[in-house]
Amino acid sequence: MNYNLNKPATVKGVSNYTAFKGLLRLISHEKSKLAVALLATIGTSGLNLLGPLLTAYAIDTYVMQKQYHGVLVYSGILLAVYFASFGINYLQTKLMGTVGQRTLYTLRNAVFHKLQQLPVAFFNQNKAGDLISRVNNDTDKLNQFFSQSLMQFVGSIISMTGAGIFLFSLNVKLGAVALIPALLSLIFTRLLSPWVKKKNAANLKTVGGLSAEIQESLSNFKVVVAFGRRDYFMQRFNEANEKNYTSATAMGIANNVFMPFYSLMASLAQLMILAYGVYLISTGSFTIGLLVSYIAYANYFYSPLRQLAALWANFQTAMAGWERISEILVLENNMGTIETHARQEGAPLLEMQQVHFGYTEDREILHNINLRLEQGKTYALVGPTGGGKTTTASLIARLYDPVKGNVLLDGKDIRSYNAAERTRRIGFILQDPILFTGTVRENILYGNEEYENYTNDQLEEVLRAANLEKLLGLFEKGLETPVQSAGEGVSLGQKQLIAFMRAVLRKPDLLILDEATANIDTVTEKLLGEILDKLPATTTRVIIAHRLNTIENADEIFFVNDGAVTNAGSFHQVVDQLMHGNKN
Repeated sequence: MNYNLNKPATVKGVSNYTAFKGLLRLISHEKSKLAVALLATIGTSGLNLLGPLLTAYAIDTYVMQKQYHGVLVYSGILLAVYFASFGINYLQTKLMGTVGQRTLYTLRNAVFHKLQQLPVAFFNQNKAGDLISRVNNDTDKLNQFFSQSLMQFVGSIISMTGAGIFLFSLNVKLGAVALIPALLSLIFTRLLSPWVKKKNAANLKTVGGLSAEIQESLSNFKVVVAFGRRDYFMQRFNEANEKNYTSATAMGIANNVFMPFYSLMASLAQLMILAYGVYLISTGSFTIGLLVSYIAYANYFYSPLRQLAALWANFQTAMAGWERISEILVLENNMGTIETHARQEGAPLLEMQQVHFGYTEDREILHNINLRLEQGKTYALVGPTGGGKTTTASLIARLYDPVKGNVLLDGKDIRSYNAAERTRRIGFILQDPILFTGTVRENILYGNEEYENYTNDQLEEVLRAANLEKLLGLFEKGLETPVQSAGEGVSLGQKQLIAFMRAVLRKPDLLILDEATANIDTVTEKLLGEILDKLPATTTRVIIAHRLNTIENADEIFFVNDGAVTNAGSFHQVVDQLMHGNKN
């Protein structure tokens, strides 16, 4: 399955309306608060629209008649109306601020939880920096839209609609004249919106690329310094920064293209209203008060239109961000658990039957692999670099599923075991183990619920029973030795020891060691060998190694090369074959 987010074929081309509906479904628990905010917006817009009508009545009835008492009364009424509008608007702003923050919280949770559900193949095909940008930057664009722009957007539309109704109700012909520029604005907006959204999406993509470059260069900074290649990473950063600068400039132009056009249309509308309104007054079919209110309503119609220029750009940015988030949310894990009760009697602990595999559809790595691992035996996978040893081990641990064929664990399809049961039965020690910021204790108990409530003394007793106390003694502060996710404070060899203790404590039926002693001195390596020898007799071991001394106790050795796995026999048979080959 293609998990590459840079080549998605999932939600591209979705309309703004459809995308917005999908977003509202995700935050459906906020419906009641959105409804209250909408009512508040309608109330604010309605009160504001009363102003010009009251003003027109006061001018024609009291100002023209020089009845100043009526002017003062209506001034007080207008003041009360505007204060009420201010209060309701404050309520709506406060409400939408909390809705925006909860939306941000919900979105980040949804995206992060989805990332936890996706297989290893997804993370192989996407850069960590881009994923971080989607979780942080793109979700924040949606937060800004909800907390700052959504109700302004809705309020502007309501104000425009109400003002348009008043314009037509006061005078149909003058209303038609007033709205001609608005029609031109609508056509202009519909033509340019896809282009604006495209520019915003391109900018968000380059932001993700820039984050990926920063993440990669900082995480590998030691290597950069050791090889003196700061210039190389600086060049790569400059290229990513240049792309981001270019796309940001294009986005800025696109987002600001509406404002001058809308301002021009607003000015044109006022000029047309004034010219035609004066003509109507000269014919006696219109009053000065109505013209004043008409210009005010035209302003209520076109001022929100100018605001919509900025709000529409924010909306396009938010929808572009939502589109990038949706690309993650619509993905499904292609390594789900299947229902099966079929179990082969007399089957080995693990068996690979005619397995084919490739990381991409166009290149197969393993070809027709048949492998049987019996309970309690030790097996070794040897072969040249790139031959497929780690890939074979990854299929055994179900980090990937084969393209063809089956992998059976204890006579059942390995896909029928849930993740918790599978990881309990299969331990995997990587050549470069992954640690988390915390302590040695937290790292060796990661994912192990059996001992999580044990005190340090109780846990040390468990380690002693598992013959791991000597390994723990290699850490200055024992279980409380601090560990950084990047491995600072502990050596690479100590990282492997932590991973070793973490795997052994789970008491797996099958333990895979992928060059697990590559960074460990010979004395400690011998100690690890003694610990492995003291594992339960039922534990099956799979050792991936390049050095012969690490596999001399293997019951069977398999040679992995060019995607094929062949049985080379025991260690002594391999040595005999090598010696015989040398003699020849």
